[in-house]
Amino acid sequence: MIKSFTLFILLSLSISSCSNIDDTNQSVPTESMYFPTTSSSWETKSLSSLGWNESAVQPLKDFLIDKNTKSFIILVNGRIVMEDYFNGHTATDTWEWNSAGKTLVATTTGIAEQEGLLSINNKASDYLGTAWTNMPLAKENLITVRNLLTMTSGIDDAKQLIVKPNLTYIADAGTRWAYGNVFQKLTDVVADASGKPFETYFNEKLKNKIGMDGFWNFGTIFTIYQSTTRSMSRFGLLALNKGKWNNEQIINEIFFNESTATSQNINPSYGYLWWLNGKTKYMIPSEQTVYPGSLVPNAPADMYAAMGASDQRIYVVPSKKMVIVRMGDAANPKDPYFAVSGFDNALWEKINAVIN
Repeated sequence: MIKSFTLFILLSLSISSCSNIDDTNQSVPTESMYFPTTSSSWETKSLSSLGWNESAVQPLKDFLIDKNTKSFIILVNGRIVMEDYFNGHTATDTWEWNSAGKTLVATTTGIAEQEGLLSINNKASDYLGTAWTNMPLAKENLITVRNLLTMTSGIDDAKQLIVKPNLTYIADAGTRWAYGNVFQKLTDVVADASGKPFETYFNEKLKNKIGMDGFWNFGTIFTIYQSTTRSMSRFGLLALNKGKWNNEQIINEIFFNESTATSQNINPSYGYLWWLNGKTKYMIPSEQTVYPGSLVPNAPADMYAAMGASDQRIYVVPSKKMVIVRMGDAANPKDPYFAVSGFDNALWEKINAVIN
């Protein structure tokens, strides 16, 4: 009798360890997270196995084509469910991330901190040198590395060319949120702290570890990463797993959680260069207006996103174990610049028709 009871307990534990219970109290197999190797092979998963609405796929693709999309990928648990290329773009072609690449800079900064090379609570001038701005020294000394990560440096955002004469005072650091290119100084912070060119450090600590391709274009107006769509998806998969790639924690989970949580109380929809959905209000680039509601109402509330000009996107949705990547030209050529646009809500309406 004791042996039978023990066997029953062991069987119950075994079943519970490989299953979850869904909302209908049915047992659902737990699928492992998949991480692609550095080769071109990548596991796939069918839409039918997920119970998705296949009749809504073509309307989604038609929308993507109409909105000047070059590539589109959906991952679930790391596996490719959809992968499409349009308008002559191919899987081996590279494209600019634009401001979506800010998240790469934030992650690399966090890696440098976990290695003890810098502290984001230190003054930026500890790494950039005194008088790196055109501000009074007392005001410059208020700017920390964290302020650069959160868009709260207090530097006037009217001029996006990052040269010293343009880095002028408009508010005390931490008192004003303004989206601008001064985040680029973080690449100099990491370079100074690590003693290596930023791209060298980035390649060693992030790019090569997760098998990305691509390269940086550094400029005084824009610092932009360019890669294939699958490489953008790899970074999204790292983000879905809170900085962990397979069995290696590339960026510590504490820093990553901070990156994808409200970083200041002025714009709660912004973390460390990540955009956050599901908050009560948000701000957008080039404005000081505070808008009520969620950043992308049609998207899941727990989504965080890397967003770049011309609608470059990495959407990460932990509740659905999902990563979605879109690259291409601006969905609306009349409004190509801003990182945040109405395109997101329209796209998510189409995505929801497929996945729900």
